[in-house]
Amino acid sequence: MNFLRGVMGGPSAGPQPSGAETIQKLCDRVASSTLLDDRRDAVRALKSLSKKYRLEVGIHAMEHLIHVLQTDRSDSEIIGYALDTLYNVISNDLEEEEQEENLPKQVDDLGSQFTEIFIKQQENVTLLLTLVEEFDFHVRWPGVKLLTSLLKQQGPQVQQIILVSPMGVSRLMDLLADSREVIRNDGVLLLQQLTKSNAAIQKIVAFENAFERLLDIITEEGNSDGGIVVEDCLLLLQNLLKNNNSNQNFFKEGSYIQRMKPWFEVGDDNCGWSAQKVTNLHLMLQLVRVLVSPTNPPGATSSCQKAMFHCGLLQQLCTILMATGVPADILTETINTVSEVIRGCQMNQDYFASVNAPSNPPRPAIVVLLMSMVNERQPFVLRCAVLYCFQCFLYKNQKGQGEIVSTLLPSTIDATGNSVSAGQLLCGGLFSTDSLSNWCAAVALAHALQENATLKEQLLRVQLATSIGNPPVSLLQQCTNILSQGDKIDRRGSKVQTRVGLLMLLCTWLSNCSIAVTHFLHNPANVPFLTGQIAENLGEEEQLVQGLCALLLGISIYYNDNSLENYRKEKLKQLIEKRIGRENFIEKLGFISKHELYSRAAQKPQPSFSSPDHMMFDHEFTKLVKELEGVISKAIYKSSEEDKKEEEVKKTLEQHDNIVTHYKKVIREQDQELEELKQRINTLTSQNEQLQATVTQQVSQIQQHKDQYNLLKVQLGKDTQHHNSHSDTFQMNGIQTEEVSKLKEELEEWKNKHELLQGQLREKDSVIEKLKSSQLEIGTTEQSSQTGKSGGLEHNNELQKELEMLRSQIQLQSAEISKLQMENQKLQVMNTTADPVLGDSSTRAANNSELEGRLEQEIKELKSEVKALSEEKESLKQHLDSSSSTVAILQDEKSKLQQEVAESKKEQDDLLVLLADQDQKLSALKIKLKDLGVPVEDEDDIESGDQGDEDEDGDEEEQD
Repeated sequence: MNFLRGVMGGPSAGPQPSGAETIQKLCDRVASSTLLDDRRDAVRALKSLSKKYRLEVGIHAMEHLIHVLQTDRSDSEIIGYALDTLYNVISNDLEEEEQEENLPKQVDDLGSQFTEIFIKQQENVTLLLTLVEEFDFHVRWPGVKLLTSLLKQQGPQVQQIILVSPMGVSRLMDLLADSREVIRNDGVLLLQQLTKSNAAIQKIVAFENAFERLLDIITEEGNSDGGIVVEDCLLLLQNLLKNNNSNQNFFKEGSYIQRMKPWFEVGDDNCGWSAQKVTNLHLMLQLVRVLVSPTNPPGATSSCQKAMFHCGLLQQLCTILMATGVPADILTETINTVSEVIRGCQMNQDYFASVNAPSNPPRPAIVVLLMSMVNERQPFVLRCAVLYCFQCFLYKNQKGQGEIVSTLLPSTIDATGNSVSAGQLLCGGLFSTDSLSNWCAAVALAHALQENATLKEQLLRVQLATSIGNPPVSLLQQCTNILSQGDKIDRRGSKVQTRVGLLMLLCTWLSNCSIAVTHFLHNPANVPFLTGQIAENLGEEEQLVQGLCALLLGISIYYNDNSLENYRKEKLKQLIEKRIGRENFIEKLGFISKHELYSRAAQKPQPSFSSPDHMMFDHEFTKLVKELEGVISKAIYKSSEEDKKEEEVKKTLEQHDNIVTHYKKVIREQDQELEELKQRINTLTSQNEQLQATVTQQVSQIQQHKDQYNLLKVQLGKDTQHHNSHSDTFQMNGIQTEEVSKLKEELEEWKNKHELLQGQLREKDSVIEKLKSSQLEIGTTEQSSQTGKSGGLEHNNELQKELEMLRSQIQLQSAEISKLQMENQKLQVMNTTADPVLGDSSTRAANNSELEGRLEQEIKELKSEVKALSEEKESLKQHLDSSSSTVAILQDEKSKLQQEVAESKKEQDDLLVLLADQDQKLSALKIKLKDLGVPVEDEDDIESGDQGDEDEDGDEEEQD
């Protein structure tokens, strides 16, 4: 034990051994000792030396310590010492005095090298995962720290080992449920390192209910008022959600967005925010931005934006935005967060437009933010955030764009001047002496015109009063004036920045708007200014302005409708060829996309610049440059014939587009009609089914009533045989006589109605017979009228069939009436034969009352049948009227044909008279010719010759 006393600092005789010798002896002791206590003391001694002699312990003791972890798992104390020793060797978190002695680079190398040695055998990491499952504090906590350190040193390799080990990630997720806060908090740090840049592990952790547990921890710790544990949980949530669409969707579907709302509930007293609260709220805002980032898929972003609106999160953020006493960095981050929550979402954009600042009088939040943007005293980062918010508000929001532009139009400007509008603030910023305000206002106004040709045309109406006594100037003209006088005006900041902003505004305004191009070219000073700027050889800073001038001139050529004779496409191309040169023009145009600041702006929509001098390009403008650079280069080299062909092609394409849109509209209308018809069919089918069901029910009920009626008749017959009570019959006699008299009267009425119906039927039969005879007469006329007659005959045949059916129904009714008469006679016989002195019978009375009810029901049914017969009679009358109209039409046609025949006969008689006169004249002429000695053929010879010619013609036709 003298050796151990020497190591632990006790008194010892002789020279002290060196650190390396001591470590070697301790390692031998760990390897060779059979007693667990000796090995434990040796490992404890190694732990105490591991910080000072990190290299020696790592080289000599690592293998023995791993062996201890494998063999001595039953003793938690020695396992804990071994894990602490390995942590001290591998970790780079050294004490301050040790950091002063050693170089950081050397420390990093040591930790990485020892980690590589440890994980070379994958079983070591698997063993460590097993030890982390132990509940003993002295084992679990050092194991968590060691695994965290391994992930820090060699993250991807350790992640892969944990990923392939069975239930590796699930074991580590249990750390979040540990009741000991130290282990739980270090477990959060471990999961932070584990989930870095590994989507597969991120998904597993998310589906192991990590969101629920982390949000519970944040709530328990007090949300934004919590300590560093809340910060660690928020960092872990960011790891799980950032650039991971699957986890973002899972977070939204799990209704976890709703649980974020309490994070942003700040009170009225916002003074004295702690540094930790500012950090926590900053991370919370960044987490919201992760869910609605413009780099996410549009569908996922849109669904998260809608969820944030419906749960009230957006409203809570707007409350922070308009609150007082909020720290500047939190306010800036809140503006950026609100920007991305409303970007491209019409519902959120409409809500943001309705938000008012708590001022007197209340002003829209957009106006208050624009005031900050054009105020040069505000911090640069805050002004950039406000610009981004304004851009996001107008992104794919034509309604918002129209509202902003309308504040500039003459008809909507407030004449009293009590309130400042967004348009007035933008104009004020555009023409101020601060170059940053010029740039921000120009970009904001360009976003108000983005992809909206209507507003580009309306903005041409804006007139500005430059000074008292001078006529107003259009906004377009004022922009070009400032552009041309840029060097003469004294400005704070970069003059290039102002010119770049105005050129971006003009390029956006003129693109895809021929009317704006015409207005721009109408000013004779604009084209010479642009060509002069492009042709000069200026410095590196001015090259960017030259490129934008070339782009603006190219837009004026490409979108030129040739309405101005002096500035037609061909003339502008010739001007470029003479004064600039095509190659030089294309080279200057390429300066834009080659610029470093252009590449930075093209990466993401948010304007983030390290300094105001770097604020040159807008993200949306970079898209416009990409779109137009190629087409302008082609347009410069195109000939006039190619331009004409292209215009013709454009016109035909527009015509085709119009036709397609027309057909699409027609198809939509037809689809709507089809849907309506389908709905009507569905309703009618359902009604039909209901009616059929009711009919079947009524038929079954009628059958039941008939059966009950028959049973009652049988029972009544039996009762008359067994009960001969005089008093009962006497009482019933009076009732039955009254009922019998009523029945007789109703039967007489039915008989009369029956006779009337038969008389009407006879009349109809006579009418039909007359129609038949008239139709037979008409049948002898021309063939053209036979189709109408056949239709009339068919119609009459149908009427005849319907009459036959009516007759059969009347016969059935007469049979039923005869049955009722028989029953009535039977009742009368029963009345006469009944003895009036017999006692009463309650059953007989009940049966008779039921019989009366049944009789009344039968009478009602007969009435309904008669009503149906009358309706059929009316329909027959209508049919007869239609047939009579057809017969009248046929008779008219017959009379017309007879007149035509008479006229033709008269014409034939006239022709015969004429022929007879001609024959007489011919015979007289022949006699005169014969007297004169001229040979004349007889009529018989001529007739024979004609006959021969006719025979020859017939033979030829047969041969053909």
